[in-house]
Amino acid sequence: MGDLTAIELTGRDRPGLLSEISAVLANLNFNVVAAEVWTHNRRIACVLYVNDESPCRVANDPSRLSAMQDQLTKILHGCEEGENVAHTNFSANFTHVDRRLHQMLFADRDYENRLLSTETEYDPSCAPKIIIDRCVEKGYSVVTVNCRDRPKLMFDIVCTLTDMQYVVFHAVISSGGPNASQEYYIRHMDGCTLDSTEEKERVIKCLEAAISRRVSEGLRLELCAEDRVGLLSEVTRVLRENGLSVSRAGVKTVGTQALNVFYVTDAWGNPVDIKTIEGLRKEIGQTMMLNVRKAPASAKAPEANRWSKTSFSFGGLLEKLRI
Repeated sequence: MGDLTAIELTGRDRPGLLSEISAVLANLNFNVVAAEVWTHNRRIACVLYVNDESPCRVANDPSRLSAMQDQLTKILHGCEEGENVAHTNFSANFTHVDRRLHQMLFADRDYENRLLSTETEYDPSCAPKIIIDRCVEKGYSVVTVNCRDRPKLMFDIVCTLTDMQYVVFHAVISSGGPNASQEYYIRHMDGCTLDSTEEKERVIKCLEAAISRRVSEGLRLELCAEDRVGLLSEVTRVLRENGLSVSRAGVKTVGTQALNVFYVTDAWGNPVDIKTIEGLRKEIGQTMMLNVRKAPASAKAPEANRWSKTSFSFGGLLEKLRI
C-alpha cells in the first residue's frame, strides 16, 4: 500500500454518515481502494486507504488534502461542538487495521458512552462476563473472560490490555461449543496489580467494549463491481436513500474488482424489511453483483468440536502489538 494515503476518522455515528464521507472523497476525485468501518456505542471509527483518480498516483496534493480534511471534519462534527467531538488524521504509515480501529475507539472513549434503549448488542444471556481477581502467591491480577466464542476474540482482548499499559505474562485459553473462557495473568507496566475498584471497573468496561466492537448487527450485503472513482459513494448513497444505516463495513480492491461488505439495519437499528432489500436489488442489481445474507457470520455459533484447552506465553505476540 505504498502508493496510498491512509485517512483515519472518528466521531459521532448517525444514519448516512458513511455516505457523506464517501461523497466528499468522490467529489475531490479520490479513489477508495480499501476501507474498514466500525461503529460502537454511537461512535464511528474509519480507516480508509485512498489514491488519486489515477490508480498509480499517490494522493499528495496539499491543497486537495487540506480541502478534504476541512470537509470531513465539518461532516464529523455535525451539530456537536468541542475539540474532542471528532478527529481527522492522515498517515503514510500502515499498520494492522483492526489494531488501529481498537486504538482509535479506545482513544475516543467509546467504552464510556451508554447505548440508547433501542440498541442492544447482546442478548443478556450472551453478554460477556468479566471477573478480576488477584493471584497473591504469584503477584498477578487475573482477568477471566467468559463469552460467546468467535474469531479474533483473543486478539481483541490482548490489544485492549496492551493499549491500557498492562503486560500479559501468562494466559489459559479454552473453548467448547459456542462459548470461550479466557484467563489472563497481568500486571501494569510499572509492575503493580489492579488493586482499586475504579481501576478494575475501567478494565472491565474497556474489555466489554473491545469484545462488542466486532459484533456485526443486521443484514450482511456483499457487493462486487468494477472498481471506479465514486463507487463507494454511489453504493452508500443508495443504502441511505433506502433508509438503511451501516453498522460495519469492509472495502477492498482485488485487481479491477471492488469487493464491498456492509452490515445494515434500518435507521433505528431494527431489522431490514424484505421489501427494502427487493427494492435495493432492483436499483443496483443491474450494475453490480449483490448477495444478501440474513445473519452475519460473527453471529453464528461455531460448530461444537471437542473441548480444547491451550496454555502459552504471550511474550512474542505482545512485542509485535507494541510496534
